[in-house]
Amino acid sequence: MIERKTLTAAQRRALLASPAGWLACGFGSGLAPVAQGTFGSLAALLPWLLLRTLPLPVYALVLAAGFLIGVWACNAAERALGVADHRSVVWDEFIGQWLALLPLLLVPAPWWGIVAGFALFRLFDVWKPWPIGWLDRRLKGGLGVMVDDVVAGVFAAVALAALLRGLA
Repeated sequence: MIERKTLTAAQRRALLASPAGWLACGFGSGLAPVAQGTFGSLAALLPWLLLRTLPLPVYALVLAAGFLIGVWACNAAERALGVADHRSVVWDEFIGQWLALLPLLLVPAPWWGIVAGFALFRLFDVWKPWPIGWLDRRLKGGLGVMVDDVVAGVFAAVALAALLRGLA
């Protein structure tokens, strides 16, 4: 599969023709003309505002279920598009962003904690320090799409927790 920057009309229809495609493109947020990952991460903040009210074990179950469903949806999107890990597929940003914001469920923080968590996740997702970049290059299919963003989310969560602890 080759990487194309923009979707053709046929690819867009194929992606949006199924629930898996809708989920994979972050309910449409991945169809932004530029910075699809950033738009996906921003869109992830809206459901997070509801998810953050869940008890921690339920939040963890939502993350695990979201990851597994994401592997399925991203596989389906790759097949529909005929493109591996297309930039319009942003469900991985949702799960990574929700992981990055996990410290905010454990430590009270002002509003800027959300901004910091968002920025840290985008930093690690774009920068891809080891092992994120290594995983991104090695793993393929829906699992490959999801795993590098999960690890970027964990890195961002650790950095956010350290930031919050340092400022406390």
